[in-house]
Amino acid sequence: MEILLKDLEDLKRGAQDFLNQIEDKRVFAFKGQMGAGKTTFILSLLKAMGVKEVEGSPTYSLVNSYSSYVYGKIHHFDLYRLESEDEAYDIGIEEMLYSDEYCMIEWPEKIVSLLPENTCWVSIVLNDSNERVLTIEE
Repeated sequence: MEILLKDLEDLKRGAQDFLNQIEDKRVFAFKGQMGAGKTTFILSLLKAMGVKEVEGSPTYSLVNSYSSYVYGKIHHFDLYRLESEDEAYDIGIEEMLYSDEYCMIEWPEKIVSLLPENTCWVSIVLNDSNERVLTIEE
């Protein structure tokens, strides 16, 4: 499934479209080059999930955790600065990934061997018209 995001005003609709498609999935691996819009989309997604105060990218802390009245606990990982899988274990990533909580992961390629089998892969690419194309892989 694809979601086209033409501009920043499209984020709210795109986040809601995404939520309508995810069914019972809980772990989402967002891939895309630097500047593709992974963080921006995830922050919009958190707002659509009912998170009142979004903190921004967890680049230095690696993970920010939130609570939503509708969706429960949600973890946003930015693993760009992660240097090893051992470092991921140190933040308790395995407990979060294998819970029934939502996990949104940027730079998931750094922990592929740790991801659950049912991880939903999401790619974000910039097309020739400077629009973001979000593809949810089934």
